[in-house]
Parts: sequence; C-alpha cells; structure tokens
Amino acid sequence: MAGNIFGKLFKLTTFGESHGRAIGGIIDGCPAGIKLDLEAIQNDLDRRKPGQSAIVTQRKESDTVEFLSGIFEGVTTGTPIGFEIRNEDQKSKDYSHIKDSFRPSHADYVYEKKYGTRDYRGGGRSSARETASRVVAGAVAKQLLKDIEIKAYVSAVGEIKLDKSYTELNLTQEENIVRCPDTATAQKMEAYIKEIRKQGDTVGGVVSCVIKNVPIGLGEPVFDKLHAELGKAMLSINAVKGFEYGSGFEGAAMKGSDHNDLYNEDGSTKTNFSGGIQGGISNGMDIYFNVAFKPVATLIQEQTTLDKKGNMVKMQGKGRHDPCVVPRAVPIVEAMTALVLADYFLLDKVSRY
Repeated sequence: MAGNIFGKLFKLTTFGESHGRAIGGIIDGCPAGIKLDLEAIQNDLDRRKPGQSAIVTQRKESDTVEFLSGIFEGVTTGTPIGFEIRNEDQKSKDYSHIKDSFRPSHADYVYEKKYGTRDYRGGGRSSARETASRVVAGAVAKQLLKDIEIKAYVSAVGEIKLDKSYTELNLTQEENIVRCPDTATAQKMEAYIKEIRKQGDTVGGVVSCVIKNVPIGLGEPVFDKLHAELGKAMLSINAVKGFEYGSGFEGAAMKGSDHNDLYNEDGSTKTNFSGGIQGGISNGMDIYFNVAFKPVATLIQEQTTLDKKGNMVKMQGKGRHDPCVVPRAVPIVEAMTALVLADYFLLDKVSRY
C-alpha cells in the first residue's frame, strides 16, 4: 500500500490499524535543536481522543504517545522521530457482522476490490484512528513554527451555522465540548448532536481554520501552491468532502472591482478575499479556510448493503461511533495545517539560500 507519507522535507510516515496493537509514525526532516513541550503534544492528542465527552464515540483510549527516537533530554536531535500510541480498548467482535459484508459509504468495498483483502475490524487502516499519528506530528510541527498561530474551530453542525466572522470571535480557548467559539451557537449544536445520536443517525459539519503571523513567501508557484497543498492535506482527512479558502465559492458571485484586495502603503491589504495567499504564495495576511465533513457513514439503523457473494443483505451498525466528527476533527485540521506550513517553512529556507 502506497500513500503513507506526507511532506517533502518535513515528512510524516504513519503506520498501524484501528484494532492492531498500536498506531504510530516517523517524522523525518525535523531540524535538530528544537526544545519540545511534550505536554503540549499530549494536550493536542487529548483534544482528539475518543471518550472525551457525551457527543463523541465512547471508545476509551488514553492515547498516550511514547517517543522512541529522535529526542534527547527533550530536544530534537535531527534524526528520525519515532513514536507510537498503543491501542487499549479494541472491541473487534463489534465488527464480526461485517466480515463478509460492505458498509455503505465506507472504504470496505474498494479496499476488498483493490487489495483482495481487508482488515474489517473498525476499518483497519482506513479508520480515522490513524489521524492520531498526524496530531502528534502536527504538534511537533507547531513548535517548529514558533510564532505562527493556527486556530481551528467548529463553524457548522448540520444546518446550524455560526454567523460570525473569525475576526469577531475569541479563538484562544475551547470553552465547550463542541469547540464552537460562540456559546449560544455551541449549545444549539450540542443539543442537535445529542438528538441525532438518539435517532441512531449522524450529521456532518464544517471546521474553519485561521492562520496568523504567517511570513510572506511560503509556497511555491505553479504545481505546489500553498493553498493547493493545504487543500490536499485537508482532503486527506477521513470524512472530508470539501475545502475552500479565502472568499471561496462566494467569490464566484462577486465582481472583480469588489473582490480585488487593494494595498496599503505597508504592503498589507484593505480586504482579504485572497485568504492570505496570492499566486500560491503567502502574502502576510491571515490565511483562513473551511473544511466540510460528511456525516459519519456508520448508522445505528438498519440499511441494505452488499455482501461478498453479491447478495443484498440487511445491516445495522454496531460498536462505538461518533454521531458527528467535527468536534474531534478540530485538532486534526490544525495538525495537517502545521505539517504543510512546516514543510514550506523549510522549503523556503532552501529556496532562498
């Protein structure tokens, strides 16, 4: 299986399955001499882990990361950073009913057809549990980036949408389990997710992200534009169906005279419809984007599906699943953002040498 490596200079390789002994990764290309705050890394993992509130999967995992190499006395050595996270609460029997059947809108069918085999326990390699490894690497990348600030938050759950711009919000704290930075909207979202769970159904949502203090010059023209790599990073996350940055699709309805970002004397712009990126290169303004997540495909409702013999059979989801993924997706979006920026940060140093 290819496709397990992300990045050019700051590289992450992940390994492991949802119900295997462990998941983990190797970070290659991290410079030496970075003093790591290991508590901050674990904190990001805790924000992603299951069982943290009443509106997420109740699988109980401590998600404690163990670093195996590349760090000495809390400082990176420049060698590959190996780490693992042990799986502690697998209930593989919850998936025995799908051993010979394919769950609708999951990777089961295409894995079987492509590889001739699959780990049906929790989806194996296709499980969103793999993203825990990304969060570890992203937390390391954040500490390489120092002054660059990355803040993601939930801006929509189903049809409940936050009607405020990021400039009107306090993004410094997570004050609720939905991770929406507006209390009234968060309460509506939480109540809705709980109702959806009672129905045995699921719902999608949107995670928005803002990047501040980005220096001018990150990104490469033509095929390696900064926004293109951010889009790839977000679309590589499980359940993601859409990515837009800056004015996004709303910009398609605007006139150029309204959409153009006019300059101030210091090189900043009066507006920021460009979303902090022009010509594929950061321009020093805030970078902001939205990531759309589909509803979780596993429903605790009966559905018709296909089995290995080509028969149509009845199936009902079992086990522990999120009714809505976006609260736990917030640190994953931040992590993938940090990986992209860390890679371009190092590429920029090389290209300007």
